[in-house]
Amino acid sequence: MNHDVLLDRIERLELRLRAVEDEQEISQLVAAYGPLVDAGEAEMVADLWTEDGIYDVDEISMAGRDQIRAMVRSKNHQGWIAGGCAHFLGPVRVQVTGDEAVAVCHSLMIVNQGGAFEEAPEFVVRRATAHHFEVVRTAEGWRVAKRTSRVLDGRDEAPALLVRGAKGEPA
Repeated sequence: MNHDVLLDRIERLELRLRAVEDEQEISQLVAAYGPLVDAGEAEMVADLWTEDGIYDVDEISMAGRDQIRAMVRSKNHQGWIAGGCAHFLGPVRVQVTGDEAVAVCHSLMIVNQGGAFEEAPEFVVRRATAHHFEVVRTAEGWRVAKRTSRVLDGRDEAPALLVRGAKGEPA
């Protein structure tokens, strides 16, 4: 095999491998949110974002890691944890373009409306949400620059967010 052809093949394989690794790292970044937020790990949750990253949810918009930490430590969020809850983010569709990417998925927030284990907990879905992530490659690895989340309650905004994400477009 010609030396130049071999080098070209290796270069193409390296590019393909990097794309797979990027998609995997971004999927893991998104998947980390639920377990960390349910454990009340404010520092680790905030570190999923860039220092000036934005987390825009229906009822609140947070700018920067300090505000994200404050949300996790808030009385409201700590109440969800104390009562029993799970933020489950579903499979993620990721589109990488160089050092930027868009990821999109759904989530369910499941809460315990019963008692403790001995008292027969009753878990119900409190919220189904559409998520659109704009992520960037940093020196720390991939981080969320902007996450936009909208409840799937029949309004057009949430499905439109999913479509933009599936197309790899910004929110």
